[in-house]
Amino acid sequence: MDLLDIGINLTHDSYADDRDAVIDRARAAGVSQLIVTGATLPSSAAALALARAHPQRLYATAGVHPHHAAELSPEHLPALRMLLAEPEVVAVGECGLDYFREYSPRTAQRAAFTLQLGLAAECGKPLFLHQRDAHADFIAALREHASTRRKRPLHGVAHCFTGGEAELDAYLDLGLHIGITGWICDERRGRHLQQLVRRIPAGRLLLETDGPYLLPRDLQPRPSSRRNEPAFLAHIAAVVARLRGESIEECAAHTTAAARQLFGIASPDSDARRA
Repeated sequence: MDLLDIGINLTHDSYADDRDAVIDRARAAGVSQLIVTGATLPSSAAALALARAHPQRLYATAGVHPHHAAELSPEHLPALRMLLAEPEVVAVGECGLDYFREYSPRTAQRAAFTLQLGLAAECGKPLFLHQRDAHADFIAALREHASTRRKRPLHGVAHCFTGGEAELDAYLDLGLHIGITGWICDERRGRHLQQLVRRIPAGRLLLETDGPYLLPRDLQPRPSSRRNEPAFLAHIAAVVARLRGESIEECAAHTTAAARQLFGIASPDSDARRA
């Protein structure tokens, strides 16, 4: 089995004492590659540093999460543009809109999102997207961005998808991939996803932990720390496979292939095979 975790907040302080062990456990569990999420300029730089320390195994995103949108202004764009020029950085984000917590004002969120959509158009890298309780404004911004692409599908993923049928249809219609986390393992909050995941076409479905958050509720045994980590992606894959009527090997194969195609990532063993 060969899995790829498209969203792991590996720069989070909760991994500070055992980050290398976390990476090793992931690999032992069949998770061969990780994409480390950038949520601010400093965390994006830290994600890039981790990717460089683990070539072909770790990659990074670079962007500013809507919680930190007030920290992004046009004068910060050159620094973000430099990060996005690095080959280890495979996506723009985490970016988008979050009206659930509103740690940044909505006007600042929309401005920061627009700036990052522009950077994605410049660099040609996919978007790593976040949306919570902001669907109308979010989809309007994406449709406006898509209109500049001369009818080509949007290039990106709706990360940590927890929405309903209308949101799923809107994202798929725009050409987005859909990222599924351990939220689907929650029999309370994730029940609707257990039905919707069957409707995501193979080739558009991606898997992620979003660790250290969203520890699968049905994971046994549960870690005493309640911290999620990439090794648990195999559990998420097994749940998703069962719900879709697939074997875990089939699910791993098409989700990993889709992730590598979207983000332009080669298999970590491809060079060895060529040699």
